[in-house]
Amino acid sequence: MMDWTDRNCRMFHRQLSRHAWLYTEMVTTGALLHGDVPRHLDFDAAEHPVALQLGGSEPADLAVAARLGQQWGYAEVNLNCGCPSERVQRGAFGACLMAEPQLVADCVKAMRDAVSIPVTVKHRIGIDKVEHYDFVRDFVGTVARAGCETFIVHARNAILKGLSPKENREIPPLRYEVAYQLKKDFPQLEILINGGIVGYDEMAAHLEHVDGVMIGREAYHQPYVLAEMDGRFYGDAEAPVRSRLEVELAMQGYIGDLVERGGYMGAVTRHMLGLYRGVAGGRGWRRVLSDAKRMSAARARADVDAIFEEARSHLHATDPIEPAHRVAA
Repeated sequence: MMDWTDRNCRMFHRQLSRHAWLYTEMVTTGALLHGDVPRHLDFDAAEHPVALQLGGSEPADLAVAARLGQQWGYAEVNLNCGCPSERVQRGAFGACLMAEPQLVADCVKAMRDAVSIPVTVKHRIGIDKVEHYDFVRDFVGTVARAGCETFIVHARNAILKGLSPKENREIPPLRYEVAYQLKKDFPQLEILINGGIVGYDEMAAHLEHVDGVMIGREAYHQPYVLAEMDGRFYGDAEAPVRSRLEVELAMQGYIGDLVERGGYMGAVTRHMLGLYRGVAGGRGWRRVLSDAKRMSAARARADVDAIFEEARSHLHATDPIEPAHRVAA
């Protein structure tokens, strides 16, 4: 989710669910040790609960980065062992780390020694043509002995050569049963499943076998799927299911504040374009909010308000923008 789940995206998603855990885009240890730390780590307390996802393979560097994450207020540090991009591989981290489970264990131990917040690992079920279950079982077992208690399992192999990151999300077949077996073999661990999951029924079906579900592109492209999460999966019967309009108005205020501080409206609206997906008039709404020239011209709250009013003019009166209601217990 590089370049996707930045702080503006997370603030948008938080308008839809109070309880869903949100993850940062992957931040490399080099960016934190040698770059602009506030730019990478600053976030709004309203985003909580939010986890910092790190990319790296040097235990000492990861320990420093994890400590920074805790100091900045993150609720969890997650080590990415699932990204297959060649750029990430050149940095010797991401999915290629699955070939070195002891190194991952050393990284986890170093981070756990440095912080008191949870340290988790996100990984694939195999790399390249290695598809036998023993590979991922032994990886999880080795890393668990270093103290990791939560594993987020993207239920596809990562093909390290020959496939783009996009192809790696589509071509290797999904094998959810591997994640299910990990939960059976490691019942004491928290096992979350990831990869190609859409809709509440699919999520509920997976929760019969594992402890949690991570959705990425489904939440990004169909963000309103988050609207009923709190009542359906977090037991919060009092959680309001906010209408699309309520969410839009909340973000309109957020963007007004941003542009008055000199920010760029499009940095937020680009993450919101799926809000009215499937709704009559949604295409016109998206067209207004994706007009780069209009976004750049917004310099004051009044400009933002005018743009949103124009966008809403494309929506039909029958669109589902009813007042908030509550999920039945």
